[in-house]
Amino acid sequence: MTAPLDIARPRLIQPGLLPLAPGHERYWVRPGGVTGLQLETGDKITIVDRQGAQRAEVTVLGQGGVDFAALGLHGDAPATVLTNMDATSHRQNPQHADVIAALADRGLRPDKATAVHLFGESSRAGSQESFVAQRDITVVVAAPTWMMDLDEANPPSDLMVEIIRANPPVSTHRDLPPPLAEPILDVRINRATAFSYEVKKGDYIQVIDVEGRQCSDFLAFDLRKLEKGQERGLDSIATHYFMGNAYPQPGLCGKFYDQDFDPLVEVVHDTVGRHDTFGLACNSKFYEDFGYPGHVNCTDNFNAVLKPYQVEERKGWPALNLFYNTMFDAHNLLIFDEPWSRPGDYVLFEAKTDLICASSACPDDIDPSNAWVCTDIHLRVYPAKKNFSMAISHRVTPESEPTMTRESGFHPRTSALTSQFVDYRNFWLPTHFDGHGAIDEYWACREKAAIMDLSALRKFEVLGPDAEALLQYAATRNIRKLSNGQVVYTAFCNDTGGMIDDGTIFRLTDTRFRAVVGDDYTGRWLRELAEKLGLDRVWVKDSTDQLHNIAIQGPASRDILRPLIWTNDKETNFEDVGWFRFVIGRIGDHQGIPVIVSRTGYSGELGYEIFCHPDHAVDVWDAVWEAGQEYGLTPLGLDALDMLRIESGLVFAGYDFDDQIDPFEAGIGFTVPLKTKEDDFSGKEALIKRKENPQRTLVGLEVAGNEPGGHGDTVHSGRFQVGVVTSATRSQILRKNIALCRMMVEYAEPGTEVEIGKLDRQQKRIPATVVKFPFYDPEKKRPRS
Repeated sequence: MTAPLDIARPRLIQPGLLPLAPGHERYWVRPGGVTGLQLETGDKITIVDRQGAQRAEVTVLGQGGVDFAALGLHGDAPATVLTNMDATSHRQNPQHADVIAALADRGLRPDKATAVHLFGESSRAGSQESFVAQRDITVVVAAPTWMMDLDEANPPSDLMVEIIRANPPVSTHRDLPPPLAEPILDVRINRATAFSYEVKKGDYIQVIDVEGRQCSDFLAFDLRKLEKGQERGLDSIATHYFMGNAYPQPGLCGKFYDQDFDPLVEVVHDTVGRHDTFGLACNSKFYEDFGYPGHVNCTDNFNAVLKPYQVEERKGWPALNLFYNTMFDAHNLLIFDEPWSRPGDYVLFEAKTDLICASSACPDDIDPSNAWVCTDIHLRVYPAKKNFSMAISHRVTPESEPTMTRESGFHPRTSALTSQFVDYRNFWLPTHFDGHGAIDEYWACREKAAIMDLSALRKFEVLGPDAEALLQYAATRNIRKLSNGQVVYTAFCNDTGGMIDDGTIFRLTDTRFRAVVGDDYTGRWLRELAEKLGLDRVWVKDSTDQLHNIAIQGPASRDILRPLIWTNDKETNFEDVGWFRFVIGRIGDHQGIPVIVSRTGYSGELGYEIFCHPDHAVDVWDAVWEAGQEYGLTPLGLDALDMLRIESGLVFAGYDFDDQIDPFEAGIGFTVPLKTKEDDFSGKEALIKRKENPQRTLVGLEVAGNEPGGHGDTVHSGRFQVGVVTSATRSQILRKNIALCRMMVEYAEPGTEVEIGKLDRQQKRIPATVVKFPFYDPEKKRPRS
């Protein structure tokens, strides 16, 4: 007998797609921003304070002007966000002008606007208010913003707006993302077709995945060479040779070259981050071999649309396959699966010369390359006069809204010193500086002083009567012992003892803390913990965009900052700030820029970090830079920072630990005071068992010869693997190659001889010896000095 269909079985979570129910819409309101929405009679609108303690301003407009009654409201409070969109504001921000014009069409002057205020200083994270439209209206939701007081820890946060339509649209048509500028070409490429077009040097090409999970092959040819009879298109070998990436992305490795080594296009925006570069576009043989003779294919489509340009036909076109998810598995086999792209995802290119281009909407419907269903691609071209900043899209979790790579408040100064930037945790940070380089920057930090941008560190304000209780459970350290003005380094573990993150916790007062960590997810995890523990008097608010920070590290750092940092009589003098302590002060005098200065760092040297609002970042940099010139202050990038932190035995997420590795295995067991912290904390029971039965531990390796190890290299005793290299570098001060290694405890004794495996791990070995770490200043006398 056939078993009945289990209709309650959970739905498959589809890659790249988290579709809402028909008629269910979701919008975001950024701090300082407004979102306007059209509602029809019966539509339900819900406004959500996602992080808590964030006011919402709601203005309602009907056909005759203000109409709060349509939502059962009475609004007479000031609409501060709309009011601030005055003539000066909209000249500075063109988007404000669009809002003002749209509201004027509906009979509202922003400077006369009123609103209903929802939520506020005491609203809980996730608080929400729902209303049903009694008639057709326009609802404007605004999120006020402000400059966070460094000693008050009150960052603004975003709002979420959800709408459930009373009459969901029948059409499955998806709205395209709004144009990035006024396009000079705006065309739909219907599924299973291709389109050719000309692009001038400097123009921007935006390829948009309309429905999500739809491959689009892209070809480009140098127009001037083509006119001379030379067919020079995107070349996979040249591109991989110069870029070293599987698929170039915005930043240092973002160009595509032709056979003459001339760049054709550069990636400016990428909201997906995963593509297949230069696999063959689908062709007739591909389908014939799978039993589908005569199937429409991209190669034949390209041949047809390129014929007017005298491009020679091919049996298979090597193409840049956007939104196509390919990879190599553990056996080095090329495999593919459904794309990651979602509706509206796109890639934006800049043309580096005059081009002939061709784009397709791939017709492959026999495998997962287009998630089994072929859909459309949309193409827009923008003029060269428009300037777009480079950015890559990131999501904290699959269901989160994407954020694009951003510049820190210090970027105007660092970008004047180098063009070598990489996307580091959603911020553009320099790898090294012109006229210096990693080795010079390294020695400046060891012998004099160096300044670096560390704004990508995530900051979360943990506030309220339950703040200490939450952090006492979330962190491995004993937060109850933390004094006001003190900082502690800690691990954050899940219930199996694996490390979610590491970071520092600042105690500002009895009820206000600041967590400075590496990962956006940590803030979300803290909010989830608070809900799980029933702690309803704690707020976890993201202050990353309110607090940017630089580190001044090196023997001369105290001398540089001594004349700069002013503190009031209630604060510790800068001179007396101890290791892992901080003060709230100002630059220069009592009227100077407000800053927080902590005696912390990631270099193993005496050093400090300065936190300020990004609006003040340039002035803070200038003050420190000017004061540091007589001491040889040097800018320092990520390359030199990696050398410094490995020498000093400082661990790095994704390299030295992850959520499978506990703090003991990561070499920071000192952050887990099992004997003295009596309170329960996340992962405690698992950590007790792991400490009693250790299998691996972090050790140092001195590597013989001049060939360095690398992250992920296996470590062997004879044939068998006994460890893995987590981080490695050439130590300039020790003049030898060193590495951090997660080692089986049986081989962790100093003096044990092992080998680092290269090639296939067997045919090439580098001798190494287990040593204690930190390699440099093991007693940490220098940062304590």
